[in-house]
Parts: sequence; structure tokens; C-alpha cells
Amino acid sequence: MSTPDTAIQFGPSSRRLRLQTLVWLRWLAVAGQGATVLVVAFGLQFPLPLVTCAALIGALAAVNFLLSVGFPPTYRLEPIAAFAVLGLDLLQLGALLFITGGLANPFAPLICVPVIISFASQPLRHALALFALAMMLISALPFSPYPLPWYAGDAPTLQPVMQLGVWFAITSMMAFAAFYAYRVSQEATLLADALSATELVLQREKHLSQLDGLAAAAAHELGTPLATISLVAKEMERELGKDERFGEDIQLLRSQSERCRDILKRIATLPSESEEHMRRLPLSSLIEDVLAPHREFGIKLELIETSDRAKEPVGIRNPAILYGLGNLIENAVDFARERVTVTVEHDASKVAITIEDDGIGYSPDVLQRIGEPYVTNRHRDDKAGGLGLGLFIAKTLLERSGARLSFENRPPETPGARVEIVWPRHRMEA
Repeated sequence: MSTPDTAIQFGPSSRRLRLQTLVWLRWLAVAGQGATVLVVAFGLQFPLPLVTCAALIGALAAVNFLLSVGFPPTYRLEPIAAFAVLGLDLLQLGALLFITGGLANPFAPLICVPVIISFASQPLRHALALFALAMMLISALPFSPYPLPWYAGDAPTLQPVMQLGVWFAITSMMAFAAFYAYRVSQEATLLADALSATELVLQREKHLSQLDGLAAAAAHELGTPLATISLVAKEMERELGKDERFGEDIQLLRSQSERCRDILKRIATLPSESEEHMRRLPLSSLIEDVLAPHREFGIKLELIETSDRAKEPVGIRNPAILYGLGNLIENAVDFARERVTVTVEHDASKVAITIEDDGIGYSPDVLQRIGEPYVTNRHRDDKAGGLGLGLFIAKTLLERSGARLSFENRPPETPGARVEIVWPRHRMEA
């Protein structure tokens, strides 16, 4: 029941930035830059190269307009195209800052924004390339010959030490924010992919649970043509049974048709989806269904029931619970040395299942993060470690069924791992 790491793969489309998102952000940048220039030039009446500023802002608006009319709103940019668009934003903003005071401009930290967007949405190599471009632009700003727009004859100037401090402040802020955005984006992407895998596994388990009814329906539909084949085979056997050329083949045809009829009879007895009473599953039967596939691997599976079976809950067959418990037991069997113990307990308020093995247990660092996607749950020298996706899926499915899970190591005198799954009793009853 474990999910192979390569069984479910997701394409790179989740790392593509939607063009419409950039278009809206750029219109916001155009509006903000235009409003700032107008306020400084006409509101505060500070001297600044108004024509050059207007040309730079107009160029950004023109490119943005061409992108918005040339591509549909749902278009997603390839990484290289996103790098080009964000790089153009950096160059435009860097040029605007260069002619309005350089690092003395209080809006200089805005040069970090395209870099942060890139680290949050683009492959690492493209984001690093944009970071390098931003570093070059920031390093060029201290050499700006243009003064900061200010009162005539009283323009402030930054001393070299202050410029160096501002350069370090912007650089460190950009590096920290970019790293933070990248880590958050990576975790969100991994979680989204893992949840998608969970949905696919649950869909598969539900599909398998529905095959009984489909098989019974197919058996019913195939009964009539198979009866016709059997009748024709009997007639042919009566006429040609003693013929040396065809007799043996006709007998084989009839015997195989009889075999098909027996198989369809067995399939037809499977419960259909509408027979709800056949889908009811006592807790003891659920546990046995989960344990049965893992009894032939050389590890002793011991079942301990501490409560009266006559008072056990009876629920509906739940594919999520069957898969989740099966995955946990499979992990226990994989890492056990000799024995896996499954303890079942139930009372009027709860149902608890404890799975224990006599293996190496969980390492302390992994135990704190167990159940996260792509975190392997245990390591063993003679087994290749997985990425923990199967355990994440099992934990997610069981929690959706109402369970609360806890993972811990057994006492040092009896080493091994222990998993406890607890449901409110009403969640396990039909």
C-alpha cells in the first residue's frame, strides 16, 4: 500500500507565473510611479528630469499594454519569459532611481520587489540570475550624478559611509526576503503536490471499492451471450464430437465455456453498491482486512483485542481508513525485526488502534517532523529510504476520517516505534 515516489508526478506548470498577475502588478507600479512623479514635480515643486521620468514610465505602460492585448489572461509564462519580463521591470525601476538620486531616493528598496516575486514563483536558477541583475543595479546607484529632487540649493547628499550602509541594508533585505519567499513557496508547492497525490490515492481506493458492484453487473450482462455460446458448443459436440479433426477442439470449447459460467456465478454473488447491508464492516473484520495482505513476509503479526468483540462498533467500509491503516502496518512490517503488535481497544466514547514494531524506531530529528510530505519516516541500512509521501497520505486520509494520530518511540528496554490512532466512536459507526 505504500506509494512509490515516482508513481505520481506533477508537471512544472505550478512554477509558471500567470501573465495577468504581472500585468496587474505592473499597472499598479505605473500608477504609483506616475503619482509620485506628479506629486514631487507639481505638488512639492522639486526639480527633477520630468521628461525622462515620463518616458521611462510611459515605456513600462506601453510594454504592459502590448502584453495585455497580445496574450490571453490565462497565459502562463515560461521561466525564461518571466525572467525577461521581471528583468525589464528591474531595469526600468533602476533607471528611474538612477536619475532621481540613486540610493538617496527613499523608494530605492522597491528594487527588491521583482526579485522576491521571482524567488516565490520561478525556478531557482532564473531567480538567482535576476538577483545578480538586481545586485548590479544596486551597486550602480551610488554612482548616480543626479541629485535627489529637493528644495533648490539644499539637496541632501549621502556620505560614502551612509551610501555603503544603505547598500548593505537593501542587499540584506533583498537576500532575506528572497530566501524567505523561496522557502515558503517550496513548502507550499510540496504540500500542494502531496495533497494532490492524496486525492488521487483516495480516488483510486474508492474506485477499487466500487468494482464489486461493477463486476456483478458485468457478470449479469455477460450471462446471456455465454449461455448461447454454451448451447452452440453442446450442439456442435453432438454433431462433431466423434470427428477426429474437430472433436478435441469442441470439447475444449465447451469445457472453457462451462468454466467461464462458473466464474461469472462467483462474480455475480459479490455485493452491489446498492446493498448497504453488505458494505457494513465490523471493527474486527476491518482489522483483519488490513492485516491479511501483510502476513506472508516473515514478520509475526500479533493482534490483541482488549475489549469485548460483542460490543465492537460496526461501520461502513471506508477506503480511506483501509488504505491509511494498511500503509502504517506496512511501514511497521518493513522496519520490524521479528514482530508487529496491533492492539485494538474500544469503549463507549472512542476507538483506539495501536501499532508497535520491534525495529529501530524513529530518529529524534525525524520524529519532530513526521507526517510532513517528502520527509522519510525512518532509515535502515538494508532498505532504500523513501520520501515519506506514503506516510503523509496515510496520515491525511486517517485524519479526514476523524482520527487523531500520535507517533513515538517505545521505551529503551523494548526498542521500536509506536503509532496510536484514536477515533471518536461515532465516527466508526454506521
